[in-house]
Amino acid sequence: MSVSSSVRRLTATAAIAAATVGAVALPAAAADHHPGDHQRRAAVYISGVRADAPGRDDRHRSLNREWVDITNATRRTVNLNGWTLSDDEGRTYTFHHVWLQGRATVRVHTGFGRDTRTDVYQDRRREVWDHNGDTATLRNDHGRFIDAVSWGDDHRRDGDHRRDGDHRRDGDHRHDGDHRHDDDHRGGNRH
Repeated sequence: MSVSSSVRRLTATAAIAAATVGAVALPAAAADHHPGDHQRRAAVYISGVRADAPGRDDRHRSLNREWVDITNATRRTVNLNGWTLSDDEGRTYTFHHVWLQGRATVRVHTGFGRDTRTDVYQDRRREVWDHNGDTATLRNDHGRFIDAVSWGDDHRRDGDHRRDGDHRRDGDHRHDGDHRHDDDHRGGNRH
């Protein structure tokens, strides 16, 4: 084998190695330049809120028409045990014995009812979500911020927010915001 043949092989090997390192490094560098991407790919998120249910705010039927939807965007089941959902006033609902199937949504109603895989109830006698302006905040069982949706005068004027930008006038709200929690209200499937 000639020296020039060995040099060509070494040069080709070095070029392939450099191209491979560059190809691997490029996606990592590109990811650093898109800080909002993690929100679009969230595994579990607040997919909708209905804060202004028709009827009196202290009536059972009206309270159950006030809700927050939590969606699992992954294929894997997520254990929501210990997760919390809270409003701006610190009223907090804690999930117990709730498993959210992959690509599924659970609706968290304010009033009373029997919990199922698709609907859980906070068992409250008064409304939670202020239709004039509030923030629904979801935290995991370690208290870490997962997602939030805000609406109203302090947040946005149209009173309706959806993750996909669809705006409605029926009191439903979709994705935005951040917040805290205090007053703990436990819930979930009862055995």
